[in-house]
Amino acid sequence: MGRKGKIAIVAILALLVLGVSAGYAYDTTQQDEIADGVTIAGVDVGGMDAEEARRAVRVQLLRPLRHSIRVGYDGDSWELHGGTLKVHADLDAAVEEALEDSREGGLPGRLVRYVTGGDVEERIGADVTYSQRAINRFVRRVAAAVNREAEDATVEPSAESLVVVKARNGRKLRDNLLTRQLHAAVLNADADHTIAARTHYTKPEVTTQEVASSYPSYLTLDRGSYTLRLWEDLKLAKTYTVAVGQEGLETPEGLYSIQEKEENPTWHVPESDWAGSLAGQDIPPGPSNPIKARWMGIFEGAGIHGTEETYSLGSAASHGCVRMAIPDVEELYDRVEVGTPIYIG
Repeated sequence: MGRKGKIAIVAILALLVLGVSAGYAYDTTQQDEIADGVTIAGVDVGGMDAEEARRAVRVQLLRPLRHSIRVGYDGDSWELHGGTLKVHADLDAAVEEALEDSREGGLPGRLVRYVTGGDVEERIGADVTYSQRAINRFVRRVAAAVNREAEDATVEPSAESLVVVKARNGRKLRDNLLTRQLHAAVLNADADHTIAARTHYTKPEVTTQEVASSYPSYLTLDRGSYTLRLWEDLKLAKTYTVAVGQEGLETPEGLYSIQEKEENPTWHVPESDWAGSLAGQDIPPGPSNPIKARWMGIFEGAGIHGTEETYSLGSAASHGCVRMAIPDVEELYDRVEVGTPIYIG
């Protein structure tokens, strides 16, 4: 090889060394910059340094996710404030991965990319987290406002009548569905931020159609008209004229029930002034016992019983008990059970 050839080779090698040195120097300036084509959670961060990338992802990804969500039901609404959700992502890890991916391919590969203007096609995810406890607390709050217990059909008595109070269905929030909808809405900035809560109905144990079977017998006493009424399956079955407690010893007002039943009962005389010398005694069945034929206890010594003093029927004459003619009390005794309600008005 001639002298000129050697000089040419040396010149070429020198240019190569200079080119590699310049390329290495340029590559060094790019080590803190993310390559074009890299995205984090869909946010283009190409050409950005670490802080710029973090800021871009916060603005374009996290800020829209920190929205409030409103749940509505039947004209009412509740708001889950975005701040309570504590939406967060590990941006440091994502940006570090973006920088590492930008250095892949080695120096020769990067030099080719610099010269040709090529991209690094890397899609990096961001692990977005939020407070699931905040969602659970919010769902419980909505449930407390929406849920309603089913109400059994029942009976509203008065001295003269029985009125059936209709059953009412309950409702229960579909809390699992709402929880899933909230999770989806938190992670989707484009989602509808107003969610309609849904419920399902709960049935009462006693429906309006079934309530009559719950009361095979029912008694009402109108002290003003001295009338005892027997209701069977909530329909008026029989009316009796009775005597009730005299002034100062009134038959107690209110809702009670038949607590005990006894045929030809012993009279356990109460410790009361009106009982005189008989107070505290037990009077067996017989002529001296004013409680005839049947006894149905109601409340603290007051009850329904037969009497031979039929002239007192239709008046306030007893010491608190309800007196009936003997044939009437025998009939009634067979038609009611212990537990039968009696409303005294």
